[in-house]
Amino acid sequence: MISTHANFPLINARRGDAFDLYNVCFYEGPSPYLETIALVFDFALTDRPHPLSIAGYLAIVSDRYPTLSDAQPASYADLFALTVSEVSQLEMNLHFRRWSVTPQLQADRIAVESLHEYTTHAVVYTVWDWFEAINAEQPFDIDDQIENLQNSFRKSIYGGPTNYALLRTAYEKGIPTGYLWDERLIQYGYGCKQVRGFSTTFDQDSHLDSDFTTQKDECKAFLQTLGFPVPQGDVAYSLSEAIALADEIGYPVVVKPVDGHKGQGVTTDISTPAELKIAYQEAIRAIAEDQPIRVLVERSLRGRDFRLLCVNGRFVAALERQPASVVGDGRSTLAALIERENRSPARRDTPTSPLGKIQPDEAMSAYLTQQNLTFDDVPKAGQTVYLRKAANLSAGGLSIDATRQIHPENVVLTQDIAQHFRLTCLGIDVIAPDLAESWKAGEFGIIEMNAAPGIYMHLNPAVGDPVDVNSPILETFFASGRDSRIPIITFNRIDKQELQEVIDRILLQRPNWQIGAVCRSGIFINRAEKRLHPRYNINVQNLLRNPRVHLLIAEYSEATLADRGMFYYGSDLVILDNPTEIEKMLTRDVFEDSTVVIRQDDNISIRRQGLVEQYSLGTHEPFSRAYLKEISTIL
Repeated sequence: MISTHANFPLINARRGDAFDLYNVCFYEGPSPYLETIALVFDFALTDRPHPLSIAGYLAIVSDRYPTLSDAQPASYADLFALTVSEVSQLEMNLHFRRWSVTPQLQADRIAVESLHEYTTHAVVYTVWDWFEAINAEQPFDIDDQIENLQNSFRKSIYGGPTNYALLRTAYEKGIPTGYLWDERLIQYGYGCKQVRGFSTTFDQDSHLDSDFTTQKDECKAFLQTLGFPVPQGDVAYSLSEAIALADEIGYPVVVKPVDGHKGQGVTTDISTPAELKIAYQEAIRAIAEDQPIRVLVERSLRGRDFRLLCVNGRFVAALERQPASVVGDGRSTLAALIERENRSPARRDTPTSPLGKIQPDEAMSAYLTQQNLTFDDVPKAGQTVYLRKAANLSAGGLSIDATRQIHPENVVLTQDIAQHFRLTCLGIDVIAPDLAESWKAGEFGIIEMNAAPGIYMHLNPAVGDPVDVNSPILETFFASGRDSRIPIITFNRIDKQELQEVIDRILLQRPNWQIGAVCRSGIFINRAEKRLHPRYNINVQNLLRNPRVHLLIAEYSEATLADRGMFYYGSDLVILDNPTEIEKMLTRDVFEDSTVVIRQDDNISIRRQGLVEQYSLGTHEPFSRAYLKEISTIL
């Protein structure tokens, strides 16, 4: 059946489009349309021309997305929203699965769960173009579009594998999160309960310890003093010193910049002065311009490359890393094998893919030369060709879980090291013949410390079982989602005088607390009035990002809710004074133990833990008499 929302003037639709989309708005929190961050827009039919049947669209869309084959959308808007939700996962299993359709006078209002506004906006317009191409029986390369959308999300602040993994786990645990654009940090939790960080570095970490781990020479000396196994070597300030050091400790050696990260400038298994000269130049190129030239030359250890991860001083995961490689088929050149390998689903290089792309460069070419190979050579069938010496995952290396094979004495060693650093997360890179053998039994060496280790390799290794390292990280700060929140009282209407009365009532019971409060006409910290930002939700965010605020009071009227929605999800006490239908959404986003107080004319309803109390206000009795006594229930 054709929608009744047809035959209105075109707004964004092109001539010949079957659908029109307009009134696109990004809601940074719960709105009347969805309880999450969402992109909201109006969807209408133009009848210029008639669209294909819903079943016809569904047959084509479900051919690309088989999970939709059993869907039974009741309208074109339902079908469009369902498709946008599916595409929004970007074939990376992202967590965007919520959507809604709300009938309006001239259109259907669609809301789809979002995180990054720009990417979701692009998803919506991609699906629109796809639907129009289907209707016009024109080809549409959805695969190419998905790749562009993946790139868009990956380049966003949320698209880094570690950031997204932590954000998703926080989402599942009910821990509120938000990106602080001016600080370039992610905030977990609210007010005095909050933690700020980026990737696996947090504001509670010691910046001194974090900086210390980047000083490879000093950190190595520290570990050696404590009796931990480190390879023999020293710092060279020139090529001649590097060659002299290599002669002294004996080849093969490893060369790496003292100030470096992510394996940049690292060359392993150097066997000759000529190779050392090339490696020394690679190390120098990886040193920042404002840093002195300091290159570490160490004895190369024989064994496999492992990353050991500690969280809050405790061992949680181990991973073996192997250099990027390809296997010959007897027909294809190395260049063709690399291109084919990069097309594999595991190497999509997205926030949720286990492997990165193999990127040919001068270092790879030089390593192939050492093996008497070039990119044009054809390896034998079954022949494994390693493309790099270093086992960096960012350079296409292979990740293999080793958590369950680690020897207990290696766990003790790892934790003993981590106890010396006031860091939430610490990655310890070691070379060992076998992690299942004690470090005391053979050639075992600590080659690097990482204060901001990536974690997605543990969550989705290329080989082996995943290890949940996100939960221990977040549980370092929050035992549960509720532990990340401060009490929140939400009104649908309250003026400055009433707001100050509520603040005073709370301070009588909690004199040492700082109360953040905001209404449309003012913002306060306790009794001190602050400057009100013209964007209302900025005021709410500023209070929730204040690390000294113990409780938030906020007014959310219909106008604010309809315009931009709320900044936060969940209230501990909701107080509604003759609410409109839109304002009643405030009772939707509550917890099981929340209290809801509603005044409808002179009738009072109080709901708490499934129980409802009702009574009528006396003549001239203020509404505040009904709700002030409920405040103690959340303190």
